[in-house]
Amino acid sequence: SLRWGRRFRRRRCLRPVVMQAMAGRLARLVRHLWLDEADSRRAVPPAAAQRLAEQVAASERRHTGEIGVCVEASLPLDWLWPVPDEAAVPALVRRRALSWFGQLGVWDTPDNTGVLVYVLLAERAIEIVADRGLARHLPADAWAPVLDGLRAAWRAGEPEHGLAQAIEAVGQVLETHFPARTAQERPNALPDAVWCC
Repeated sequence: SLRWGRRFRRRRCLRPVVMQAMAGRLARLVRHLWLDEADSRRAVPPAAAQRLAEQVAASERRHTGEIGVCVEASLPLDWLWPVPDEAAVPALVRRRALSWFGQLGVWDTPDNTGVLVYVLLAERAIEIVADRGLARHLPADAWAPVLDGLRAAWRAGEPEHGLAQAIEAVGQVLETHFPARTAQERPNALPDAVWCC
């Protein structure tokens, strides 16, 4: 009776927390089901994607690295099941960025100097993945200012501007550590494109 009363009160106190967690997971699932490739193309229209690709090409003439940009609207259902809670999302986004890093071949560069700028619209999340050739030259938090600038631009409704700044910053890091000395030294291992998926 007294024990039962305590247990009942505890359950009543936990109900809002459980309901909020369930609502958050349901909202996450709906966001990912709702957004698709058309949303990526609205965020980065073809003309903007072309300008960014030209900026990547110009940057890559100054160093021996490769820069990739991937804007993904949402995760496939098999990546979302079971639906992750808020604490698990950053690791999930990082895993997805690493997956695209491999799928797009950004890792497949002569000096292991590929860098992928990855944006996941459904989570408003951004990751930068640098291959091991570059990563060993950088401290763990090297990309934090670039990520902060890109997030701020995205929140301000200026995704192209934010991506342009990120490409410029990544290019400067690559130029510092892997400058191109001659045209022959600069084979283009990847297409200069912005992937919207």
